[in-house]
Amino acid sequence: MPDDQTNDAVRSGGPDSAVDRVADFYGAYIDAVDDGTDDLGQELRAHYLTEDLRQRLAAWEEANHADGVLRAQDVPTHWEVRYHDSGAGHLFTTVTLTWGTGPDAGHTQLAVQSDLSTKLISDIEDAPTGS
Repeated sequence: MPDDQTNDAVRSGGPDSAVDRVADFYGAYIDAVDDGTDDLGQELRAHYLTEDLRQRLAAWEEANHADGVLRAQDVPTHWEVRYHDSGAGHLFTTVTLTWGTGPDAGHTQLAVQSDLSTKLISDIEDAPTGS
């Protein structure tokens, strides 16, 4: 039975949760990039990310020749989003991206900041080591 068909693979969410919105964004964005749907990826960025972050991502992407949302040139095989902290009008999540499958799969973590007033993602950075 495929991974997404197991009995314990229940997913839920709500539009009022900034954590759910980060998870929704990463799930849809990774699907769009994996499918090669460039326009959809840009539309998702426009819907879920602040204008300031989109501008900073464009500069990061030009300098690093990689996707700034994923911080990579490839598409991950799995993603997880976890609540990390909140304060000063922001919510912080940790996004774990898995690269490859099996025992040799690699992982990277991203620190993602959302503005609580708008629920828009306002910053994406490499997570500090040990997050």
